Amino acid sequence: MTASISNTICDILIAWYDRNARELPWRNPPGAPVPNDDAWPYRVWLSEVMLQQTTVAAVKPYFAKFIQKWPTVFDLAAAGEDDVMAAWAGLGYYSRARNLVKCAGVVAARGGFPETEAQLRELPGLGAYTAAAIAGIAFGQRAVIVDANVERVAARLFAIDTPLPGARKAIRARAEEITPQTRSGDFAQALMDLGSQICTSKAPRCLLCPLSDQCAGRKAGEPERLPIKAPKKPKPERQGTAFWIERGEGAAREVWIVKRPEEGMLGGMRSLPDDGWSAREDGSSDAPIKGEIEELGAVRHTFTHAHLTMRVMRISASANPPGEGEWWKTAQIEEAGLPTLFAKAARLALARD
Repeated sequence: MTASISNTICDILIAWYDRNARELPWRNPPGAPVPNDDAWPYRVWLSEVMLQQTTVAAVKPYFAKFIQKWPTVFDLAAAGEDDVMAAWAGLGYYSRARNLVKCAGVVAARGGFPETEAQLRELPGLGAYTAAAIAGIAFGQRAVIVDANVERVAARLFAIDTPLPGARKAIRARAEEITPQTRSGDFAQALMDLGSQICTSKAPRCLLCPLSDQCAGRKAGEPERLPIKAPKKPKPERQGTAFWIERGEGAAREVWIVKRPEEGMLGGMRSLPDDGWSAREDGSSDAPIKGEIEELGAVRHTFTHAHLTMRVMRISASANPPGEGEWWKTAQIEEAGLPTLFAKAARLALARD
């Protein structure tokens, strides 16, 4: 690509972004100087971690909650992991929250965020994309920032028809060519906004696109077929059982809550006791404590790798179940920060009173 074409694309997109940028609580206004304070890279980092595989609409309330509760990375570093995991509950992909705690500790210990992409890559939980995003957006450095939206725009703009993931090398090379020396953070966010608002996965709004005249995919007549993705494999079905173990009545009613192992699905989160989602062929599971068992029904949840149908069994307890756990007042169960799967189970149990 010639420098003039690259500059044209850059100039057009930056001008469009200056007029149409989304107003987001973690974003600096277009063209504004990068804020020179510790809070700015913290907000960029926090938002980028939250936005991984999650929508902007879902992230906004979580971001506001975190900023209110832990306004600086030093506050977050001093927080208890259980509190952070509970605040994260419902946002999914819980390894992000565990890495958030680890990374905050490292950053606080060194006195703040490093400014270079290479140094940022050394922090816990920061991959190539997140490190580039922080370097470009928080520190104003030139960085090539490629997320799913940028990937889609670039694949269409340059008609890259190699199927993913094989196309990613070519996509990054093209993104490198058009990323400017200055305002690369704004440029990347312009591509993101273009992908989320105009160059959407389905029914792209090509007539409104500022780059329609430069778009090779549009000229080819089928921009929506790009990028080409490998066919999705069907998700397996899994079965499991959760146990709602309770004691007491009225305001004194409590349920037994455990903490899941650090490694594995929903690691480190509070949850109801379960069978590890490995029910027998007949659907039965061994209860963790003796008592009269009542089947309340089932909840269904979809993970990235599988669908899960989980039965919910209620047991009235006269003693503590074996193993570590804690009694939690059922009236305050929402404060436990249960992940979505177990929050569904808790709602089912409470609805069956």
